[in-house]
Amino acid sequence: MSQKYLAETAILDFRSDAIQALIAERGWSSLDPAARVGAAYEFVRNDILFGYNSNDALPASRVLADGYGQCNTKGTLLMALLRALDISCRFHGFTIDKGLQRGVVPELVFPLAPRNIIHSWVEVLIDGKWINLEGFILDQGVLGALQETFPYRTSLCAYGAGTDCLHAPPVEWSGQSTYIQKTGINHDFGVFDNPDDFYRDHRQLSGLRGLLYRLVIRHWMNRRVVRIRQGHVPTIPGGEDSLLPAHAPITMKEAM
Repeated sequence: MSQKYLAETAILDFRSDAIQALIAERGWSSLDPAARVGAAYEFVRNDILFGYNSNDALPASRVLADGYGQCNTKGTLLMALLRALDISCRFHGFTIDKGLQRGVVPELVFPLAPRNIIHSWVEVLIDGKWINLEGFILDQGVLGALQETFPYRTSLCAYGAGTDCLHAPPVEWSGQSTYIQKTGINHDFGVFDNPDDFYRDHRQLSGLRGLLYRLVIRHWMNRRVVRIRQGHVPTIPGGEDSLLPAHAPITMKEAM
């Protein structure tokens, strides 16, 4: 397998002291490959809380220092950990419909959000097969609160979740693909060797809107996530229809 799937980059800075110290402290390097994937995955899923960083293209060491992240930034940290553990991985870029973020983005500023929001998941090579990892995005506190709030729903596309199996989503590592935002995806950019290559051409929230997001809106969103984790899930205008995807599922590009 090509070394490009194991290479360090500016964003995947896995030789940083903090990432190397974490791996040494946890003893992950001594595990077999599948267990190494599982250990890194579960750490990113639950030890790194769901939340919104200042930038999608932050280095992995900064995401670790923040202690929280969303699909793109948690994915960056997971990729860095995997490569540090000698596990080949790559980046798959998408967009999701902004409706998936409803309930997290305050209604007052929801119209400012881009219609299509940059999204990604991590693809990991195990036993010669590429496996999709997306289920790490929501920590169990947030997911559990949504499950308790909507005990009779199967499908949900809001509050950061996009799933057709809310009460049994494939989010725990079992050697198979995991998903938690898949039903919100509305465009597939395909696979990239690393996030650096993707973000070179695909960036969002620039100018005044980006400044507002970084300085004000994301902090507002993070406070709402904390309240969701505590069981205070806000009501979304529009009734039941607003909790479903606004489009039919798309066909993913074939993995290369």
